[in-house]
Amino acid sequence: MEWIAITISSLSSADVQAVIINGKRLVLVKENNKFYVFKSKCPHAGADLSNGRCKEGYLICPVHHYKYSLEHGRGAEGQGDYLKNYPTKIEGENILVGFKKPWFKFW
Repeated sequence: MEWIAITISSLSSADVQAVIINGKRLVLVKENNKFYVFKSKCPHAGADLSNGRCKEGYLICPVHHYKYSLEHGRGAEGQGDYLKNYPTKIEGENILVGFKKPWFKFW
C-alpha cells in the first residue's frame, strides 16, 4: 500500500470537498472528526459527489440523492451499487490516503 499525505490545514472547512490525490479526482468527507475518501463520480449517474452532502453516516449524491455509507461505500438498501473507497489514517497533522500498488510492472 502506498500512502499519500494531505495536510489537514490545507483543506477547506467544508464537510464534503474535492481533492486531487495521486492524479485522481476524489471526494473527501469529514464526519465526527473522521475522514473518508471515495472516487468522486456517482456510480448511478456520474454526478460529482464533491457537490453532495453528508448526513447520518452517508454521502448523498447531489443529483438523485442516492446514499452511500461512509464506512464501506455501499449504496443504501435497494440501490445495488457502491463507491470505490480508499483507506485513511491520521498521522500528526496529515491525513494519509492509501492506494494499492499494482501487482504488475510495465517495462
